[in-house]
Amino acid sequence: MSTQAPSPTVVPCQSCGRKNRVPSAATGSPRCAQCHAPLPWITEAADDSFAQVVEASSVPVLIDFWAPWCGPCRMVSPALANLARQMAGRLKLVKVNVDEAPGLGQRFSVSAIPTLLVMSRGQQTARRAGAAPEHELRGWVEQALAGITASSG
Repeated sequence: MSTQAPSPTVVPCQSCGRKNRVPSAATGSPRCAQCHAPLPWITEAADDSFAQVVEASSVPVLIDFWAPWCGPCRMVSPALANLARQMAGRLKLVKVNVDEAPGLGQRFSVSAIPTLLVMSRGQQTARRAGAAPEHELRGWVEQALAGITASSG
């Protein structure tokens, strides 16, 4: 396995429609090359890329520990993607497949999936397990982000 971050993804801008390449790891947060609107930042991490993709992130990270065979994980995934789009510029969504990254599952004591973590500057600030409706997840993420802002302000 390499220690490189996953390949960039192509993301259409929600404002102007231009397609942009968004790297898995970068300083700052991605913006459209044409209109400079914030872009949703959704990527993956594994045991070997977690430090680069998550811990070095300059924006808070919502981590989704999931597995492809998990029904509740598949149910919550579209809601998380919607949150990442709605919170573009404020949040990075990183998906961790526990089957492919057993070291991370063990490191974060993930015993049920989906398990969601919010991390800021490499530190865990919030955690929850289990699927929930999008409005409930939004409230939880907003509360976690407010706590990060309050503690850094």
